[in-house]
Amino acid sequence: MAECAENWPLEISVADDAVGQRLDAYLAKQLPDYSRSAIQRAIDAGQVLIPGEEVKRALRLEAGWTIRIEGIETARPGPEPEDIPLDILYEDDWMIVVNKPAGMIVHPAKGHWNGTLASAVAHRFGQLSTTGGPQRPGIVHRLDRDTSGVIVVARNDRAHERLAAQFKDRTTEKEYAAIVRGVPDRDADVIDRPIGPHPKLREAKAIREGHPDAKAALTTFQVVERFERFSLLKVLPKTGRTHQIRVHLTSIGLPILCDKLYGGSLRANRGELLPKMAAYNERREGKYPSDTVILERQALHAHRLTINHPETGERLTFEAPLPADLQQVLDCLRAV
Repeated sequence: MAECAENWPLEISVADDAVGQRLDAYLAKQLPDYSRSAIQRAIDAGQVLIPGEEVKRALRLEAGWTIRIEGIETARPGPEPEDIPLDILYEDDWMIVVNKPAGMIVHPAKGHWNGTLASAVAHRFGQLSTTGGPQRPGIVHRLDRDTSGVIVVARNDRAHERLAAQFKDRTTEKEYAAIVRGVPDRDADVIDRPIGPHPKLREAKAIREGHPDAKAALTTFQVVERFERFSLLKVLPKTGRTHQIRVHLTSIGLPILCDKLYGGSLRANRGELLPKMAAYNERREGKYPSDTVILERQALHAHRLTINHPETGERLTFEAPLPADLQQVLDCLRAV
């Protein structure tokens, strides 16, 4: 075990019994004064170097390597409470259920320290659970920044542990609404494909059959409504992998509308969404400009969440109505 360095850089030689271990896991053992997340941030920032190697978190160690660490930032304090409006679906002494808007990050992360859900709930409710660490007060699970909808926050550690166990044991029921490009042949289907790190994009995930860091992922979906070139799906993820719904739907040729990372488009305008005849009629009548932007975020909404109350055990279902921007997309798709 290496001693914590007061003066950087620090060099660590790979021990024989560490061969094959992940880089981030090995450094976390060698540098117990730093959290694994802090070490991962240092790796992502290019502060960890190995001669002749492209350094990534999951890099598998080899004998004879010397790891050079330029520096590791100590953990930031918890999020500053901020007076940000919240759409509260439910609250009691144990938990808070929020309808998160698109564009809001759940907890502080690199480059995004303000305007988070964690800051908003900390301001409104004060004491939250500490189980997730100082930067994630109360945060039991996450939604992507541009995914709207139902998310639960724990108010104390006992509630947090019981809620987290439900997500881990897959006893929760999660239902998402997704508007996708393409029209599936089947009314319902199952996608059972492992998800792991993307081979080229650090911020993305991918289907990785046989990859050592891939994890099993299972998603079912049902077609709610078909349009000329798009579909509205009810998506029921059975596991909770990062970007799972987005990766799975893209893998079968149904990318989520306006998914910048996986769908290849930044925005959708009115002319693109309208059925061909409706678009023709509007152009002829000059009613609306066809280049009017309707959507600029991924068309994914956490519509419904069913969990057991962490104290009473009562089975509860929380529902967030479809937000206005996604409703506007559907209005366009349904135009005649």
